[in-house]
Amino acid sequence: MKAVILAGGLGSRISEESHLKPKPMIEIGGKPIIWHILKIYSSHGINDFVICLGYKGYVVKEYFANYFLHTSDVTFDMVNNQMEVHERHAEPWRITLIDTGEFTMTGGRLKAIERFIDKDEPFCFTYGDGVANVDISSEIRFHREHGLAATVCAVAPPGRFGALDINDGRVSRFQEKPQGEGGLINGGFFVLNPSVFDLIKSDGPWEDEPLLELTRRQQLAAWKHEGFWQPMDTLRDKTLLEELWQSGRAPWKTW
Repeated sequence: MKAVILAGGLGSRISEESHLKPKPMIEIGGKPIIWHILKIYSSHGINDFVICLGYKGYVVKEYFANYFLHTSDVTFDMVNNQMEVHERHAEPWRITLIDTGEFTMTGGRLKAIERFIDKDEPFCFTYGDGVANVDISSEIRFHREHGLAATVCAVAPPGRFGALDINDGRVSRFQEKPQGEGGLINGGFFVLNPSVFDLIKSDGPWEDEPLLELTRRQQLAAWKHEGFWQPMDTLRDKTLLEELWQSGRAPWKTW
């Protein structure tokens, strides 16, 4: 099975770093967040990736072009212009990098890589800027069992402010950054049948007409994830993820 990763957006809400690199290349613990996402999938046996590039896509290409070199022990023989590899630590990944346009929306990016997807096999699809301890294997089984065209991972959004319970003017309970108040949202981490490509009629957002049409046809199932989920939309989000990683308590580290 393949996994398709969106990695072409401008990342305007985290412009402190995205003016130099695409948002999926912003680092958590010294590794781009897209590396963390690939590791999540790889821990469930998915090692074949199609990455949709756009804004500063060359940065992603250069990273993976040099990945093997960066993760191996080598000797450079300058006289004979040779390189000897001593230790290999690279992951068993196959990565296809496709330029899907600098300003293309998410639906158009997905449509652009259709030719790289097996017409008879479901595939995974997610955004390149969020991590979770999602059980990919269970979601895939759920998708195969219900037989619909698409599965979306439904999550409770993380809270951004401390919540207060107040009785008679006194605080009876305080909860720091609780999850959303019962509502579930699109958490990415889709599993899709190739038939969804027929519903993408423009370069617009995947979240608009394609998902709405799947809903109208009752072909979109929700798989509930009740564990950790965190997007990296702002510098504050990046700081939170970095702190979790440095503490050794990163919930998404499932490998």
